[in-house]
Amino acid sequence: MDAIQQHMLDTYRAAQLSEPAPPPPGRHDRAVLRDLYRHWLTHPPTRGPRDHSSASAPPSPSGA
Repeated sequence: MDAIQQHMLDTYRAAQLSEPAPPPPGRHDRAVLRDLYRHWLTHPPTRGPRDHSSASAPPSPSGA
């Protein structure tokens, strides 16, 4: 079932129960992407020092 079919089903159920219809799918996508972009601008991803200690450790014997 895709988003449109689910929305149609939810709208039908809301009408049967005399409840308000749900918002259409994708209605808030632009606002969410804008907020994520603003968060990324104010909190850029950082890379910390990498820990290579596990890469240099000898493999453990099997069964131990």
